[in-house]
Amino acid sequence: MRRTTLLALLLASLTGFVHAGDSVVPAPLVIAHRGASGYLPEHTLAGYELAIRMGADFIEPDLQLTQDGVLVAMHDDSLLRTTNVASQFAPRRGGYKVADFSLAEIKTLAVQPTGTGQSSHAGFAPSAAEPFQVPTFQQVIDLAQQLSQASGRSIGIYPEAKQADPAMEDGILATLARNHYGPQSKVFIQSFSDSTLRSLRRKQTAQNNVLPLMLLGVAITGADGVARLGVVSGNTVTPLALQEVASFSEGIGVSIHRPAYVVDKSFIAQAHAAGLQVHGWTFAKADPAAAATEFQRYLEMGMDGVFANYPDLAVTARKRYLQPK
Repeated sequence: MRRTTLLALLLASLTGFVHAGDSVVPAPLVIAHRGASGYLPEHTLAGYELAIRMGADFIEPDLQLTQDGVLVAMHDDSLLRTTNVASQFAPRRGGYKVADFSLAEIKTLAVQPTGTGQSSHAGFAPSAAEPFQVPTFQQVIDLAQQLSQASGRSIGIYPEAKQADPAMEDGILATLARNHYGPQSKVFIQSFSDSTLRSLRRKQTAQNNVLPLMLLGVAITGADGVARLGVVSGNTVTPLALQEVASFSEGIGVSIHRPAYVVDKSFIAQAHAAGLQVHGWTFAKADPAAAATEFQRYLEMGMDGVFANYPDLAVTARKRYLQPK
């Protein structure tokens, strides 16, 4: 049985739950990785909306800062991979860094499909006026709140601070506060940087608005059988005790595709014992049968949430997992 924390009980009230014996077990979360990125261009209002309509609980905007200090949804620190910037602008300082372009300039760009993504999806018409522009963080929040109201289902947001930057920390917290996100809201803030999360927690505490934080990394289980989180910085992996992680965050996001860092049932159980949720990234199998097998494997280990490129496959797998045995 997975350990049920106060945070998990809160999420159960927001996302649904099942009864297992005398205990309440929160339904595992479906987190739309960069939106419905397996189907439509990543980090676009169209991709986020499709994910929501497919039943995702959370949409995930990775965040970058523009030259004029605006938070935009973009995974890379460069505009080159996912937009048509090279056909619209000459490179700056030898490249196309988000930080070297103003919001107005970025808004002239089109986000293009990558991987298995396409420019449209059968049976889906996005409601946004500019569905394939680079959206601001505020626009992502507006979409989530509008669709929450329209559907009667609370849509969570799961922003990632892509840069270890105090200005980004302040921008994320200010934007969330301005939009009335509080301790009981459906939100997580994530980062690969433990120093960023420690700083965010200090600032949250000072502002009396503590929102759940998630530290990203890899699963490490030592020869002694003790689980730790590996914090990745470049080619360096620094192990942190799970109890230490729990002192400044509510959960961990772990890679499921690094052979040297295996996520297993014991690792998840030890994280739960430390009071941490465990979310896995990234579930990217496009074949429904293969995806169903992979989801089932990790859900049966007790994983609390999955980052999925194909949110509909994750929702289907969760429904199957929650069916009475």
